[in-house]
Amino acid sequence: MLLTPAEAAATAERWSSIAGLGASQCPLLAVDLRGATRHSIGPEIHDAFGTALHTLPWVNLAVVDDEPDPSLNALIDAFDIVLTHGGYGATTVIVDDVDAEVHALHTAIAASPQASVALVQLLRLCEHATVEQALHGESLTYAVLQTGETFRSWLEQRTAAVSTASAPNASEPVVEVERNGGLLTISLNRPDRRNALNIAMRDQLTEALELLDLDRTLDGAVLRGNGPNFSAGGDLDEFGSTPSPAVGHHVRTIRSLPRLVHRVRDRLRVHVHGSCVGAGIELPAFAHAVIADPATTFRLPEIGFGLVPGAGGTVSVSRRCGRQRTAWWAIRGTELDATTARAWGLIDRIAPPS
Repeated sequence: MLLTPAEAAATAERWSSIAGLGASQCPLLAVDLRGATRHSIGPEIHDAFGTALHTLPWVNLAVVDDEPDPSLNALIDAFDIVLTHGGYGATTVIVDDVDAEVHALHTAIAASPQASVALVQLLRLCEHATVEQALHGESLTYAVLQTGETFRSWLEQRTAAVSTASAPNASEPVVEVERNGGLLTISLNRPDRRNALNIAMRDQLTEALELLDLDRTLDGAVLRGNGPNFSAGGDLDEFGSTPSPAVGHHVRTIRSLPRLVHRVRDRLRVHVHGSCVGAGIELPAFAHAVIADPATTFRLPEIGFGLVPGAGGTVSVSRRCGRQRTAWWAIRGTELDATTARAWGLIDRIAPPS
């Protein structure tokens, strides 16, 4: 499955033709750069291939040496995912078995090809965009993918399998806010639903953060989650519940919780614990400081639904972890522990809950 640079360049040229990539082919280009140099590849192929990688409509993967030749740095940086056995660079993913990992990525991409390609295209654009521009791009991409076959199929299966849950107590606030002097403590309060972010929680959390934004007598705020988990992310029971993807994009544009978290980031500290899924890490990643309990785990599952992270994760996580690691993590949907999250910069500190 791994191609040489010359084979990859020829494949890229063929796939870029008017015939394009066949519908039966997985949109993954995996290239073995171990032992390569710019000279061994050929300067013309090296330069043309590196330029093409920024625009090709599939996932570009490179396997590199622990210490690759410096002449390859620009080419390596152009790939969407970079794997290595060692610790090269700040954006590579270290794996024990390269072949097994390439196979796992191939399987994940083949299961959700449109979302996987849309993710890496979005991350390429977001890398040099402003936060506002990147959030707008994420929302548009999310909206388009909601019309896709993978998401519609997932949603139908989810709707058919979901059990009837007891209605929440309308009198119970799903976000608790307490002021102590100049400190605002904001607590997510749906512990029975793992603090899944529903419409009510989104609106109440928005109100709390708007208070922080507007009240300059407040020194800052701490965001926590009640119960055994910080947040399981977006409430799956509400997925696909907007009247249309266009309406959903409009709502995210005029009432953007990720944009608000980013605006108050310098005055916000987030303490996470338990399971942090989807929005449960995408939103905290905007904050100035994210402190995690040692047993905390993190996951971005949206590609498996046929979507991209939609709570700002392509912006917040990529700015903390880098574009390549974010692409790998989201496509694989794997779980990160607190130690890896700290090493990647996803969180700022590991500490037991106070």
